[in-house]
Amino acid sequence: MILSTTSTLEGHHIENYLGIVSGETIIGANIFKDFFASITDIVGGRSSAYEQVLREAKATAMAEMEMQARQLGANAILGIDLDYETIREGMLMVTVSGTAVKVNKL
Repeated sequence: MILSTTSTLEGHHIENYLGIVSGETIIGANIFKDFFASITDIVGGRSSAYEQVLREAKATAMAEMEMQARQLGANAILGIDLDYETIREGMLMVTVSGTAVKVNKL
């Protein structure tokens, strides 16, 4: 599956537009991650615990979107948009969407 944030793929012809596909995931951080992240916020630096959780959430949402595209017969997803939202304290939502297409190499 070819994944792109662009609306076209250089060297490929779009044969069919198959529809919009999306993936969503909601994640909660546990109390220990919150505690260590707050320490990181005080002393400075990056919170690797939260970064890992965000990477996992992104991967889950992307996999869900790819599964929808495959079910439509797509071999690429174009115009991918990825969003992160805070639902409430300790809960994050990751959404991803794009256009499922069938492409051929030129």
